[in-house]
Amino acid sequence: MRLSIAIFLLGLLSSLMASAQVAQSTTDTLQNGNKIVQILAARELQFLQQDSAHNFTIAVGNVRIKQEKTLFYADSVVVNRFDNSMEAFGNIHINDADSVHTYAQYLKYIGNTKKAQLRKKVRLTDGSGTLTTEELDYEVSQKIGVYRNGGKLVNKKTTLTSEQANYYGDTRDVIFTRKVVLVDTEYTIRTDTLQYNTQTESIRLSSPTRIVDSSKRIILTRNAYFDRKNKKGFLYERSQIIDTAYTFTADDMALDDSTGRGEFRGNAVYRSKDSTEGFDLIANNIKVDRKKDILLATIQPLLLIKQKGDTTFVAADTLYVARLIDLRKTREVPVIRLPNKKDTLLTNKKVPLDTTAKYFEAYSHVKVYADSLQGVGDSLFYASDDSTFRFFKSPVIWAKDNQILGDTIYLFLKNRKPELLTVFENALAINKIDSTSYFNQLRGTRMQAFFEDGEMYFMSAKGSAENVYYFQDEQKHFISVNKSTCDVINIYLENNKPQKVSFLNKYEGTAYPMRKVDHESLKLRKFKWLDSIRPKSKADLLQYAPVVIPLAEKNTSNDKPNNN
Repeated sequence: MRLSIAIFLLGLLSSLMASAQVAQSTTDTLQNGNKIVQILAARELQFLQQDSAHNFTIAVGNVRIKQEKTLFYADSVVVNRFDNSMEAFGNIHINDADSVHTYAQYLKYIGNTKKAQLRKKVRLTDGSGTLTTEELDYEVSQKIGVYRNGGKLVNKKTTLTSEQANYYGDTRDVIFTRKVVLVDTEYTIRTDTLQYNTQTESIRLSSPTRIVDSSKRIILTRNAYFDRKNKKGFLYERSQIIDTAYTFTADDMALDDSTGRGEFRGNAVYRSKDSTEGFDLIANNIKVDRKKDILLATIQPLLLIKQKGDTTFVAADTLYVARLIDLRKTREVPVIRLPNKKDTLLTNKKVPLDTTAKYFEAYSHVKVYADSLQGVGDSLFYASDDSTFRFFKSPVIWAKDNQILGDTIYLFLKNRKPELLTVFENALAINKIDSTSYFNQLRGTRMQAFFEDGEMYFMSAKGSAENVYYFQDEQKHFISVNKSTCDVINIYLENNKPQKVSFLNKYEGTAYPMRKVDHESLKLRKFKWLDSIRPKSKADLLQYAPVVIPLAEKNTSNDKPNNN
């Protein structure tokens, strides 16, 4: 009987000691101010004190522990009261103020520093994304988690893997490093450093990165920010976009995939992949509309129109590129075809529409350069389906030693070289004779010039046509000069120099001895030799200088030159 009573009292004493220990842990704090780990519940409790440095409490079965606002759950826990630490085993769950939940199979926790080492099947979730790994170090007070041996984050349809990562619970940011791969339904990202926010789903990139989207478009960058919810992206440090049809490079980029619009700043370069019939565009600012296939370039823009391995360069204050089929929805754009060489008129014939054809518009201070031809003007329109430049507002065209002016000029190219040139209203062609100060001249209401392999071989002027022509002998000595008028004047050239002149209907003309004529008075109305504004090289296009076409000097002389 006494033995039974003794056993009962011993059990009661043990229970009272356990209750006293739990009660004490709810109120005690260490000297440095850290809250002591509290055991709130367990099926079994055991106490073991080996010495002053080893004071253990062993909790088994549905263990629940608390430190301030952080709750710990596990199958079993060993608490060291001396250093306020614990080890937990099996089905571990850490609930950090209901905001971050962490799971594992093993936990070592230092209560004084609030640092946790989690191992085996570790899972951390903040309600937006779930981070999984085999080893995770977590600072409970700062809500910072770190893994160094590989892990994965899953957030909705996005999966992120890396060798290392730092998770920041307060900001919901995860910084992934080393062999980072993000896989999404819209794109895949490969990099070495990526910051991801599980709440906003935004991405920051700060190392060389390759992005491939669902349309096979590739983005190469080393510094970028993506607002995924609003489908906006900002790229810096000379990023590049590689599409199936083009590449785009710029110092800074702003992209909006919801609207298809974008802006590229700082040495922006657009290059089409078609090396024979494509185009390149260079500027310090290029705005794009991917849905409408539009490019708008400003701040020293330069257009390079490629034709079978060669290039025509166009510079202006503003360059605009869009689909020709969209323009035809708003207004008629006649297709200009090269006429039969026996005919001197342009013909507009209906041809099947090319849905990929582009048109180019250039505004203010237009300059054009090609090896065989140069030009300046106020504005320009070019259509890729008929390879025709349309110059407006008193343009000037040069081909070798020939200069052509007019109110409007159409220039048809074939294999980059001029094939046909037509001048509308106030047409004036001037041919400088070698290094002399003499000029052959042809004027008319309308004029056409034909080229072969880039060389002008025939010119025709109609409507009150006028001509000044210097005759030379075989030794290129000047013999005389002829000034004439006619309804139609045709000039045949060799090596870009006049060799034969023919007159049709109502011819009037006079030949003057070279030494008995005022050559200045021979200059036709609105004569002006404008070689000073002629682009001499591609470099001239890149040097910003407004194209100013001087007004023609007023000719006060009589119609007939002074031969006294």
